[in-house]
Amino acid sequence: MILSKLAQNLIGSEIVKIGNEVNDLKARGEKIANLTIGDLNSNIYPIPGRLREEIFSAYNNNLTNYPPASGLLSLRQSISDDLKNRWNLDYEPAEILVAGGSRPLIYATYRTIVDEGDKVIYPVPSWNNNHYSFLTGADKIEVETSQENNFLPTAAELKPHLKDAVLLALCSPLNPTGTMFTKEQLTEICEMVLEENRSRGENEKPLYLMYDQIYAMLTFGEEHFNPVSLFPELKKYTVFIDGTSKCFAATGVRVGWSFGPAEIISKMQALLTHVGAWAPKPEQQAVSVFLKETENVDAFVNDFKNKISGSLETLHHGIQEMKDRGLAVDSIKPMGALYLTIKMDFLGKSDVAGNVIHNSSDLVFYLIKEAGAAFVPFSAFGNSAQMPWFRASAGGVSLDEINAMLPRLEGALQKLK
Repeated sequence: MILSKLAQNLIGSEIVKIGNEVNDLKARGEKIANLTIGDLNSNIYPIPGRLREEIFSAYNNNLTNYPPASGLLSLRQSISDDLKNRWNLDYEPAEILVAGGSRPLIYATYRTIVDEGDKVIYPVPSWNNNHYSFLTGADKIEVETSQENNFLPTAAELKPHLKDAVLLALCSPLNPTGTMFTKEQLTEICEMVLEENRSRGENEKPLYLMYDQIYAMLTFGEEHFNPVSLFPELKKYTVFIDGTSKCFAATGVRVGWSFGPAEIISKMQALLTHVGAWAPKPEQQAVSVFLKETENVDAFVNDFKNKISGSLETLHHGIQEMKDRGLAVDSIKPMGALYLTIKMDFLGKSDVAGNVIHNSSDLVFYLIKEAGAAFVPFSAFGNSAQMPWFRASAGGVSLDEINAMLPRLEGALQKLK
């Protein structure tokens, strides 16, 4: 069958491949601690009760026809008010676009800014920027980051690539690492973006900044920073990605939003009109009501992130204890999001049957079978398959499952020689 060149060259998700293996084993009755998915087990982490009530109410009131293409005005006004109250950001409803989660908005940002052959810069590891670059025909520049900087890019690492670039894609707290920009790190990058744009002529496309802060409310004792609060003059160059998916444990509710320059937001809206990527109207109405209830919002988020951070801290502590006992493992203290960054340096080792662990994927599938634990290698986020770092997500497992998994993980790693 002859298909489009785009379809023929689409790359499958490594995370989906790992997930399929996990699901097959679970179907056979195996106990697997699934630390792969950037999702929430809704039986462990249900959505806010008030949000659920308002969703039911909206359906009972028959709000089941098409929503406005830009999102309900009541929701965009609630978002505008929350941005002002929470982050001291001034965005009018016309500068806000609602869609069915953050993915259509990221795609629309790329499509609105990037022409085929345009240069796009993003750090690795990072989530899905390689796929969005492919879908837009971008000339992607992947900037390798280091453990020393918590796998976040520095201004010095980005600077050599800025000339002629049209989009810099950043995320904090970062998927997959759960690490965050410090004020100093982000300040240096923002100053560099402003300097680059001052050097460009009136007829040149600016260097835009896409800032994904979908995990901004899920921080563990760290302060979240954003480009526009640090440098208000960046407002005309910055497109934000945000929404309910992570902070309200509402991944399946599908209400995301983007905010930025009105002329960009309006073009993103026009594009998504043809895609039909709207968030369902009842869910939009429910979020518009819930978002106004600041006390309820904060109470839910604080409880939720305390539970998530507790699971991540338990996992981090377990890895550090293994390190102290001489295993070639390490982890970075969790700062935000759902994730812990774990190093398991066993490439080149062999299992008891003599099978060699050639790359990070080999280790993943070995641990699924021998430890009943599933992780995602950084190779799924743009890094080399020889890189011994992995993402562990706490969203799909209970604290009890993590505690039960840690001895199995240590035992399986000890068998590798």
